[in-house]
Amino acid sequence: MNPVAGDVHVNQPLTNISIAFMQDAANFVADRIFTNIPVVKQSDRYYTYDRGYFNRDEMEERAESSESAGGDYTVDSTPTYYAPVYAFHHDISDPRRANSDSVLAPDREATELCTLKGLIKREKLWVAKYFLGGVWTAGDVDGVASGENNTTTFLQWNDADSDPIKNIREGVAAILERTGYKPNTLVLGYRVWMALQDHPDIVDRIKYGNTSGVANITTADLSNLFKIPRIFVMEAVENTAKEGQTNSHSFIGGKKALLCYSEQSPGLMKPTAGYTFSWTGYLGASPNGARIKRFRMEQIASDRVEIEMAFDQKLVSAELGYFWDTIVA
Repeated sequence: MNPVAGDVHVNQPLTNISIAFMQDAANFVADRIFTNIPVVKQSDRYYTYDRGYFNRDEMEERAESSESAGGDYTVDSTPTYYAPVYAFHHDISDPRRANSDSVLAPDREATELCTLKGLIKREKLWVAKYFLGGVWTAGDVDGVASGENNTTTFLQWNDADSDPIKNIREGVAAILERTGYKPNTLVLGYRVWMALQDHPDIVDRIKYGNTSGVANITTADLSNLFKIPRIFVMEAVENTAKEGQTNSHSFIGGKKALLCYSEQSPGLMKPTAGYTFSWTGYLGASPNGARIKRFRMEQIASDRVEIEMAFDQKLVSAELGYFWDTIVA
């Protein structure tokens, strides 16, 4: 009787491959949309100016030997930030470490797990803070399948009869007219990005400049078309199922879009839609307020890998944002 495969070969872990569905950090955009402000203290105040005083025409013709026209402005010192500490850990037991095959790296795996948990938390908090209705005052509109009124509702962009170019340009004009600042950032949920890539109006505008004859739409193309320097696509996903349930993955960004002005060189008297205040004074935290530690848990015979993140995503000026909800079906 000839031997079977199991008699002559014992399966061994492949040392050159392993399979894990770790998301690319580039899928997460929360850290890049609004500028990060490293802060030494967990909480503090900052100042805001009423732009109405600066944009009012109050200069008058001056008569000979008379006083010039004068004016004033106000400063609000009540806005504050507070950076709560978020944390997650993973324990590596002594038996697990001793029994791990050479292809496994428990410390690296634990670090990647903790890092990904931090990225998901930061992305979800950004969406809950900024990527929803009732936040932005330059525009807060909904996408509809039919019956749009072109004021508070627009035809969803997956419909070939919709006009996303006009809608976005109206958003630009709304922010500029209210604030004097032209928006520089457009944030798109992934399915919104898909719809814009295939929209006939956008394809027609871009394909004529494409020598290959194929309109392969990129974010750079949209940036040039809309005259918006920065475009972010929210590609990160989250499993909303509890442990033990069937996995249920979905895009964190949903089917929404946000147009805003985000100051990239923060300083005195510079407006912005939002900032992230990251507590770097928290015992060796990185510029984004995060730190990862490994320490011994002798009582459970394990090494613990732990991530902590301390930050506050702060809405600074609601007038510098224009939001579309459910803008694709």
